[in-house]
Amino acid sequence: MAALSIGYQIHINFNTPNVPPSRTKFSSFSCAKHTLKWHHKLHIGICALPAISVMAFGSSTEVLPPALDSSSQPPAIFDGTPKLYISYSCPYAQRTWIARNCKGLQEQIKLVPIDLKNRPEWYKEKVYPTNKVPSLEHNNEVKGESMDLIRYIDSNFEGPSLFPDDPSKREFAEELFTYFDSFYKAVISSLKEDRVNDAIAAFDSIETALSKFVDGSFFLGTFSLVDIAYGPFIERLQPFLLEVKNYDITTGRTKLAAWIKEMNQIEAYTVTKRDPKEHLENYKRRFSSSL
Repeated sequence: MAALSIGYQIHINFNTPNVPPSRTKFSSFSCAKHTLKWHHKLHIGICALPAISVMAFGSSTEVLPPALDSSSQPPAIFDGTPKLYISYSCPYAQRTWIARNCKGLQEQIKLVPIDLKNRPEWYKEKVYPTNKVPSLEHNNEVKGESMDLIRYIDSNFEGPSLFPDDPSKREFAEELFTYFDSFYKAVISSLKEDRVNDAIAAFDSIETALSKFVDGSFFLGTFSLVDIAYGPFIERLQPFLLEVKNYDITTGRTKLAAWIKEMNQIEAYTVTKRDPKEHLENYKRRFSSSL
């Protein structure tokens, strides 16, 4: 197996030359299963894949830099290299990290992780005055807010489009983006006030949303920014609710169970995941007074 990078990842299977790429398993994102936008022509024997399946065949994984804290020197700011400031543990920052990976931008956008418990002063003073993550340094500007950033990364960098052309899907996507705050607030409120019915209703709404399009297991059928928006949060809520509330969010929700399974086949997402035990401890500390 060899992987060449020409704006996106190209994987050429030398071991099975008689098998067309569309029949080769590249995780859940084979060329045949998902329609993605490309700006280059495909040639016989070559399957152009988005970064979703980058490194799926054992090529070297990205070496993640250590988080910078108050003792760390700042990177070269506004030097022309796009930089994505994140925290490895923050779900909002994880959204932008996933989008970057899915676009195949590991070499174009530099990750700069920040230690949120011991933040360097230079981050607030020189990079992002709100002192939050994520933020993106690009074209001599710094932008924030995770939902805005995943759209910005998708629209302003090369790589497969993460937003559909279908008007009905785009409309539904906007509804789901708007609904996210209500969904998350309902689940968090149920944890704080021990109102499990609020969480049940919220996850029932997710199940209904996942049932709208039948051309795949994702919110819009095919993988999109909507899945990126919800993924990091459901990743944290699922183990916590199971461990602390003995509530399995997938029970009776076949669409949600299938969605979680499909998400966990996407390497661009799985490389951003943290140990579920870490999520458990973080949420236990956060909601200790309610447990």
